[in-house]
Amino acid sequence: MTLPWRTWSEWKQITSFTVFPALLRCLIYPFLMRGGKPMPLLACTMAIMFCTCNGYLQSRYLSHCAVYADDWVTDPRFLIGFGLWLTGMLINIHSDHILRNLRKPGDTGYKIPRGGLFEYVTAANYFGEIMEWCGYALASWSVQGAAFAFFTFCFLSGRAKEHHEWYLRKFEEYPKFRKIIIPFLF
Repeated sequence: MTLPWRTWSEWKQITSFTVFPALLRCLIYPFLMRGGKPMPLLACTMAIMFCTCNGYLQSRYLSHCAVYADDWVTDPRFLIGFGLWLTGMLINIHSDHILRNLRKPGDTGYKIPRGGLFEYVTAANYFGEIMEWCGYALASWSVQGAAFAFFTFCFLSGRAKEHHEWYLRKFEEYPKFRKIIIPFLF
């Protein structure tokens, strides 16, 4: 069996876009969380089903359908996509760190996130996630990647809007200039 990629190295570069964030979310992130509310079984089951289907579509495309030129990793689409993905991942990690550290041990109340992109948007972590998947879509140059980026934006922008409205209702001192999810725009 021959892989559709010209080199093993290229295969590793493309798949690392999906594998690294998945490992971070599944194996590392849960151990960093402090307390919190339990997740409903239905939501957990639906998330597992969605991630399984999406993972299958992405990996099936990359392992059986994608054919990239020998110099794909120097193509501007790949380089810009990689830059977006990396920037989004760093924003996401930093924003999650800020959210995890809002409460000191023993605190139970809600706090307004401060620092990083939270100075500009309510849902900086969601913005980072959207950037990651838009970068992946561009770097993989696939319909599957673009569809996942689009649906990620639709889902997370709705959740971000709800979070934004909740913060505005809950805190009188919540910064009114903060946008919902995209700095300076929305």
